[in-house]
Amino acid sequence: MQALLLIVSILLIVIVLLQSGKAESASQIISGGNSDLFSKRKERGSELAISRITMCLGLVFFVICLVMSFM
Repeated sequence: MQALLLIVSILLIVIVLLQSGKAESASQIISGGNSDLFSKRKERGSELAISRITMCLGLVFFVICLVMSFM
């Protein structure tokens, strides 16, 4: 079970690093600039796939951690 958790953890780290940055202008928030950081952006194609894979891996990670805590 620990090996599976390690594999899922590594995959989750890699897939999160592959995601595109949605906070390109995050420095403007600190300085008070007006930015469209939180505007709605539709994910398409590979962005959508990576987002869904991230969500699934996160859920798998959570479930494995819960199961391991009860063992």
